Amino acid sequence: MLGGLFAICSAATFAFNNASVRRGVLTGSVLQAMAITVPLGVPLFFLAALITGQLGAVLGFSPLGLAALAGAGIIHFVWGRYGNYRATKALGTNLVAPIQQVNLVITLVLAIWLLGEQLTVIRMLGIALVVLGPVVTMRDSGAPVERVVTDEKITGIDAEKPAGFEPNYPEGITFALMSALGYGLSPILVRVGLEHKGLGASFAGGLVAYAAAAAVMAVWLMWPGKLCQALAVKRESAKWFALSGVLVFLSQMFLYMAMSIAPVTVVSPINRTSIVFRLYFSSWLNPQHEVFGGRVIAGTVVSLAGAVALSLSVEAVQGLLPLPAAVVALLSWHWP
Repeated sequence: MLGGLFAICSAATFAFNNASVRRGVLTGSVLQAMAITVPLGVPLFFLAALITGQLGAVLGFSPLGLAALAGAGIIHFVWGRYGNYRATKALGTNLVAPIQQVNLVITLVLAIWLLGEQLTVIRMLGIALVVLGPVVTMRDSGAPVERVVTDEKITGIDAEKPAGFEPNYPEGITFALMSALGYGLSPILVRVGLEHKGLGASFAGGLVAYAAAAAVMAVWLMWPGKLCQALAVKRESAKWFALSGVLVFLSQMFLYMAMSIAPVTVVSPINRTSIVFRLYFSSWLNPQHEVFGGRVIAGTVVSLAGAVALSLSVEAVQGLLPLPAAVVALLSWHWP
């Protein structure tokens, strides 16, 4: 129960983070977003570990645990986040969300292979729905989205009247799948790295992961011209990127706490309810810079149904519905 609650909190703050990033990349670059959000996680997790008395827990991880957590940080916070930001800039967060649901399939396959979890009929249905969701969404009209200018402005960019937002589908889909791969691999590494040490160790684990990601970002910024580009960030963009950095820290803190006490195959599907929160935060924060419509909502609902199916067990279904014995026998099939 507690793990599920943490996963829901992670989903909500991650969705708000995506809306904030979308706002920032309207006037800033993906590199500038990465240069702010990734290093910001280090002092925030350091303070969280210090306040909770878990800073010393960093020394309690085995070499394998440290390597797994560091790998999770690099794969999630650098690879996955870069793909997410590029996709968000190209498509908007509403179109990206259903595509990223593919990460659940990746996580489930790895959980079966590495953690000994099982593939069931219900989870197979969930995989089918997760894959179907982006198909429904991407069939939406490719017409530019007309931005309405109103007096109710969040920032100065709302007062402008450029050409309608035209999603870049090839770039957006490519980087959304790239982020899905990163977000699908990292939960397995986090679960391995935390070594069943309990809730407190999640703060220390998050610190290790973010420190490794920040080290990679430092090397990236040493590339000629990259640091100058990062430092040229506009104040408007920096504000939204900083907010995103805090929100994604909260999201990851809740996620690591959930992973420390609940199975991956429970936490990951619940965490993907962020796609529902994304629709709300997008309509509130970026109504003129996103794609909305019936197919977007339908694709989101289909993907969410897949996420729910992936998290259900036969016992849970039986508790909700009186099923015939033949149906129970079918649903009880599993592999391996």
